[in-house]
Amino acid sequence: MNKSNPETTLVMRDGMCAFERFIKRTFDILCSFFGILVLLPVYLVVYISLRMQGDGPVLFKQERIGYKGRPFNILKFRTMIVDSEENGTPQLAQKGDDRLTPVGKFLREHHLDELPQLFNVLRGDMSFVGYRPERKYFIDKIKEHNPNYDYLYMIRPGITSMATIYNGYTDTMEKMLTRLQMDLDYLQNRSLLLDLKIIVTTVLKIIYGKKF
Repeated sequence: MNKSNPETTLVMRDGMCAFERFIKRTFDILCSFFGILVLLPVYLVVYISLRMQGDGPVLFKQERIGYKGRPFNILKFRTMIVDSEENGTPQLAQKGDDRLTPVGKFLREHHLDELPQLFNVLRGDMSFVGYRPERKYFIDKIKEHNPNYDYLYMIRPGITSMATIYNGYTDTMEKMLTRLQMDLDYLQNRSLLLDLKIIVTTVLKIIYGKKF
């Protein structure tokens, strides 16, 4: 891939063959199903904590664009105040964002807000590993700089990725474009072994307190 000129439209292919994609989807279904069952006590504790906070709904739903360019509602435990975007204008999350609620800050720091996305994985909206899905508002802005974003629609978005681990919060356009380049690299070079490496690395980073 020509990284020196990201604005050039490229021809890309999926690094996984049909059999690998079948194994990946089977893994997603089984692991998300059993993950939901095992984590039910955690879901319950988080639910009670957010209800006791008493300032809005427990779940946060937001439309993102995913596989084949189709919109879907990503699920998270709500971490921010209600109506956190002034005048409805999309805003990027920031480190130490002052819109975070007390419980939300804890959930965000320990990545517990992402747990409802296991339901997104189970129903096929997402995978465990893949590019992080974005809102159309920001996708349009990214494509003004790099038209290759559409290639990501060849695969399901994911809960984690190399860009998630190493690029951190995408709170600037520069980071968004860096994330896109990393995601396009993943698309072309992905394999079951690479997915396993990303999952293990993500788990270890979370265990050791990595914030991303």
